[in-house]
Order: sequence, then C-alpha cells, then structure tokens
Amino acid sequence: MKKFFIKNYLKCWEFFCKTRWFFVFGFGIFALTFLIGFAFPVFFRAEIFGIVKGLVLAIEGKNTLELIGFIFLNNLQASFMAMALGILFGFFPMMTCIVNGYLLGFVAREAVMTDGIFMMWKIFPHGIFELPAVMFSIGIGFRLGWSVVSDGWHMVSGKRKTRENGLGYNFREGLRFFVFVIVPLLVVAGVIEGILVKLM
Repeated sequence: MKKFFIKNYLKCWEFFCKTRWFFVFGFGIFALTFLIGFAFPVFFRAEIFGIVKGLVLAIEGKNTLELIGFIFLNNLQASFMAMALGILFGFFPMMTCIVNGYLLGFVAREAVMTDGIFMMWKIFPHGIFELPAVMFSIGIGFRLGWSVVSDGWHMVSGKRKTRENGLGYNFREGLRFFVFVIVPLLVVAGVIEGILVKLM
C-alpha cells in the first residue's frame, strides 16, 4: 500500500512539473479578475447577490457534518467540471477562472466594507486549501484543451507527437492528480469551511 501511494504521488509530482505553466497562467487570470471584482464591483451586482442569497438558503438548517458534505460535493463537482471540460479547447476552465475570480473579488470587497478587513482572516484558512485545488483543476483543464489542439495539429501536419502532448496521457495523468492531490485538498477545505461557517 505504501509503494502504491509513493508511486502515484511521484507520478503526480512529475505531472505537476510538466503542467506548472498552465497552473501559473490560470492563477494569473484568476488574480486579475479577482482584483477587478474587488476594485470595481459594478458588474452583475443583482446576479451575484442572488447567487449569495441562494447559497445562504441552501445551507440554512444544516448541521456541521451536512454542511461539510455540501461544501465538499459542490467544490468537487465544480473542480472536476473545470478539469474535464477543458477538452473543449480550454473554454470552460477559462470561464470558470474569470467568473470565480470576479465573484470572489466582489464578495471579498463587500465583506471588507461591511465587517472590516479582519473578515478576510475568516476566509483565509480554508482558502489555503480550496484555492490551490481549484487552480490545479483549471490548469489541468487548460492542458487538456491544449492537448486537443496539439493532437489536431499533428494530425493535419502529419508530424509525430510526443506522448506528453497527447490527450490520452494528459487526461489519465490529470485524473490521477485529481484523485491524489485535488480531492484531499477539497476535503480539508470543506471541513475547515464547514466549521467556520457554523462558528460565524
């Protein structure tokens, strides 16, 4: 069992090194849209408040364990979709990155304006785990989108492609990374966020 985990985490590290610039690209887009949402919270105000209200109603009445499960499953679904639907030329992870960046920037601005800067410390602990998980999913989605384009290019040009450029390799290794790295991060984030929400 120990060898099984060591082997898979070594494979994950290898894939991380090959995918690092896709992660950096995704984080850059997220950071930019977060800053826009924080500095200029003027777009889609009614829609965002509607989303927040819907989330508040969805978690109302749930105990801590139910809340943790709800948060984890929501984050799991969103992260998997951001990764898997990257095969559509990276469009879905790009939209996920932009929407979530702006949404979190907007909500952070409202929280600071209402409760002060120290409100950010209540968000920070679970963000340490949740944000990397989401960014990893988005980065893998971008890599899958790039693989589709690369496969098409090699097919048209007749040039031989390397194994690392292929969609099959990247999807398989991306799924391994999702199971062994992203899911554990989301579990920890869900536990911390569920407990913090109940304490607020």
